[in-house]
Amino acid sequence: MTVSTLALSIVIAAAALSLIMFGSWVAWRRTRNSGWIDATWTFGLGATGLAGIVAPCLLSGSVMGRQILVATLIAAWSLRLGFHIVRRTARITDDPRYAKLAREWGAGASLQMLVLVEKQALISVPLVLSIWLAGWNTAALRVQDLFAVLVLLAAIAGEAVADAQLRRFRAAPANRDRVCDAGLWAWSRHPNYFFEWLGWIAYPLFAVDIGGAYPWGWLAVSGPLCMYWLLVHVSGIPPLEEHMLERRPDEFRAYQARTSAFFPLPPLFIGADGR
Repeated sequence: MTVSTLALSIVIAAAALSLIMFGSWVAWRRTRNSGWIDATWTFGLGATGLAGIVAPCLLSGSVMGRQILVATLIAAWSLRLGFHIVRRTARITDDPRYAKLAREWGAGASLQMLVLVEKQALISVPLVLSIWLAGWNTAALRVQDLFAVLVLLAAIAGEAVADAQLRRFRAAPANRDRVCDAGLWAWSRHPNYFFEWLGWIAYPLFAVDIGGAYPWGWLAVSGPLCMYWLLVHVSGIPPLEEHMLERRPDEFRAYQARTSAFFPLPPLFIGADGR
């Protein structure tokens, strides 16, 4: 790979994601249900990552084991999370995080929402690049790759368990208007976000070659770094916790004080600030 090839790949990823997120904006405009933005992003990111792995195989006429593994795993991640968000979105009229922004924007909401989703497209480029760099590593399969598979499968399973626990908690009439603190949610306020981030560690494991034969692989570290920043500091925890504090201030503050924000930890080891 050359610098020009890498630069072209980044441009292609940005263009594909921009078009996909424009589609999410159109869906929001037609339905006024912003939940479709996250569903479109998930399926779109998975499709873009998959296309960047499959296309070189079609052009070269050969397929390697790592390419099959990465393609299968990104498809599994995208389908599992995407259909979970679709199911959730179909039951609501709007996502409260985006809805609050739209109210604050007022008459300019349509343009501001378009700017927001296009920012999401741009920020997601390191994620796609991380997937592609993992699939483009032509080295023979190693124990490191097996570990990457186990990490991503554990992440998908963990996120699915966290989502299922939250659904069961909310479905119980006795838990109406209560903060979920059952199962994994007793160890982390956002276990679904933690496992989502954990899965992205798999791609650097696929891509990085300690021996130096594939130096570009180190750029795949940008994927989990980007996802951590998004989940912990931008579009994940901050707006969601702000929403929860508005709805259930006393109960959620108590939950914050005893439960880790992101990394699963026993409540015994959590400080007064909930970190």
